[in-house]
Amino acid sequence: MPLSRIVTLIVGFILILGLSLWLIDSLSRLYWQLSYSPLLGNLLLLLLIVLIGALIAAFVYYVVMMQSGEQRSRRRNRSRVTPAQIPAAKSDAASSTLQAVRQQVAQIQDEVARQALLSRSREIEVTLARGEIQVVVFGTGSAGKTSLVNAVMGRMVGQVDAPMGTTQVGETYCLRLKGLERKILITDTPGILEAGVAGTEREQLARALATEADLLLFVVDNDLRRSEYEPLRGLAEIGKRSLLVLNKTDLYTDENKESILARLRQRVRGFIAPNDVVAIAANPQPAQLETGETFEPEPDIVPLLRRMAAILRAEGEDLVADNILLQSLRLGEEARKLIDSQRRRQADKIVERFQWIGAGVVSVTPLPVVDLLATAAVNAQMVVEIGRLYGCELNMERGRELALSLAKTIASLGIVKGAIQLLSAALQTNPATFIVGRAIQGVTAAYLTRIAGKSFIEYFRHDQDWGDGGMTEVVQRQFQMNRRDEFIKAFVQEAIARVVKPLQATSEVVEHDEEAKN
Repeated sequence: MPLSRIVTLIVGFILILGLSLWLIDSLSRLYWQLSYSPLLGNLLLLLLIVLIGALIAAFVYYVVMMQSGEQRSRRRNRSRVTPAQIPAAKSDAASSTLQAVRQQVAQIQDEVARQALLSRSREIEVTLARGEIQVVVFGTGSAGKTSLVNAVMGRMVGQVDAPMGTTQVGETYCLRLKGLERKILITDTPGILEAGVAGTEREQLARALATEADLLLFVVDNDLRRSEYEPLRGLAEIGKRSLLVLNKTDLYTDENKESILARLRQRVRGFIAPNDVVAIAANPQPAQLETGETFEPEPDIVPLLRRMAAILRAEGEDLVADNILLQSLRLGEEARKLIDSQRRRQADKIVERFQWIGAGVVSVTPLPVVDLLATAAVNAQMVVEIGRLYGCELNMERGRELALSLAKTIASLGIVKGAIQLLSAALQTNPATFIVGRAIQGVTAAYLTRIAGKSFIEYFRHDQDWGDGGMTEVVQRQFQMNRRDEFIKAFVQEAIARVVKPLQATSEVVEHDEEAKN
């Protein structure tokens, strides 16, 4: 309860208590004066009781109304302020995210891109409904990925001891685990870091499969190289639950194996837990016995199976939901980028249209000094249209305020003077621009409107935020981007067609009329 209301209650209580005592004292004296008449005395006593009761009732009523008012206020505040609650179940969160993604995708105008994203969203939804756990085996070529899958499945599902590049596409196999209702799908991927165009394409496929995994088994056969560390770290950073599997331990002594494991745990410290680094021998080499017979050792993958079982039983549901949520978020980010690109193209068209409108205004009514203030109304309408494109409804008054604020910033940075010098030099080198004075004013107005429009695109793209550097940094960056030689040449050529030649035509008409009059 606010302090002001507590003080009011205390003061009210003291006042009622004081009035009650005063009434009691006054009426008691009057009662004794009327003691000769019992009837009048009793009526007076009844009046005293009624007055005191009325004061107490009024005070209680005020307290009750104040508390109910506070409760209504809290309910209103909660209804206004409390954001939408994230569903408790991660699968619900994934479903909600997919719904939001579809709403984003509906805004994409490119039919091909929109249908592709919708198709992917349906695939994610099907995966969510099906509820299978996707385990992806990932790593360099011939690190023993296929041998690992063979050993886990307990039967031959692919070639072993394969040369690099044998696994051309992702191959998926189904596995059941006791105590886990969901099916486990194990996918063997092509090796990474293979040479040639085909190797690069296979690596891209492997990386795509890895990003869709619920659980990732990253297989190595020695200490991590930098070329292996970077993709492993990158997958961990996007949220992939990973096991680092040291394979072919039958080729090392126990001492060497423990040394390699220690180095691996040290290198991945911070994004993979020590007990998630396991050692196996998926396809141990045969040994020659003293009798001359060849001994075929059984695959030693028990540490991996135990760790996988522990993770899938304890975290399986969360892994599936987390992965679906991650894929949904990535799909949403892709949709957001497409929408942003689409909006930027549309906003660029708005800027281009208004820059030549501004040029026409200044060319027709030339001013002593070129300034964006001269085209404030034009720029205000441009701001309103760009804002509407980005979902921000502005009135003309607000658009004018923003346009004037930016115009002052441009003037204070000396961009007006720099633009005049830049464009004067470019225009004077062209023989078609003999009406230099009026042409420079019109073309410069178009150029400054372009700088302003490009700056406002950045402002609305970032949710009406100029960023840490403020409006000044955005304007300066746009000026530097739009003063490059190749752009200036193209801009001047378009300016000649849109501004200079119409001025020439108008001038010739005026001269012809004057000659006719003479």
